[in-house]
Amino acid sequence: MIKLFGFGAGFGLVDPSPFVLKVDAFMRMSGIDFSSSDDFNDFKKAPKGKLPYISDGQNVIADSFFILEHLKEKYPTSLDESLTEEQKAITHLITKSLDENFYWCIVYSRWIRDDTFPVIKEAFFGAMPFPLKHIVPFVARRGVRSAINKHGLGKHSDAEIMAIADSTLKNLSVLLGDKPYFFGDSPSTLDAVAFGFLAQVTIVQLDTPLNTIARKYNNLSEFCRRVDQKYYS
Repeated sequence: MIKLFGFGAGFGLVDPSPFVLKVDAFMRMSGIDFSSSDDFNDFKKAPKGKLPYISDGQNVIADSFFILEHLKEKYPTSLDESLTEEQKAITHLITKSLDENFYWCIVYSRWIRDDTFPVIKEAFFGAMPFPLKHIVPFVARRGVRSAINKHGLGKHSDAEIMAIADSTLKNLSVLLGDKPYFFGDSPSTLDAVAFGFLAQVTIVQLDTPLNTIARKYNNLSEFCRRVDQKYYS
């Protein structure tokens, strides 16, 4: 059986990482049997030093893009069989936009904003003994800040970052419209990917300025609640 290695449940979601959650959602939507592991020792074994990764027999696949490609090839699913080539292209481009741009807006809203970081600090490091519970989060946050600056998003002001995120959310809201799923009445890979990210800012049990912006798009929130009820209740 496939084993998915992630961070574990947090903030009301099965995983607070959009990359782990989108892989999890894809397998649930595709009817692929799998188990999950959130053992910290798994992180130290991650092939590319990050989560998620999966083990599938003798194969170990890292990075959500390559995981989904592997799953589609080895476990044919009807999830995208009705999509046109244009819709598949849209799926790819939106996925990369969420992966490479919107993700960093989420990271910024959680790790960099001073009004939110204390919640993150307590959730991830609160159980550590003194003095690690004070040292480790400081080092981790410094690393996140460096990564965001290298990405380029960290060069923007708070208002500019929120505007970038809002633009993505607005366009996803337009694309979804009043449909149950992004391409109609049935879920596709895009829905799994979108849920992985949108759940992090809508139905998540965490309040940030970004989440406030996201929740004003009622159709995106309802989409996440619908997926959550169907596949995670």
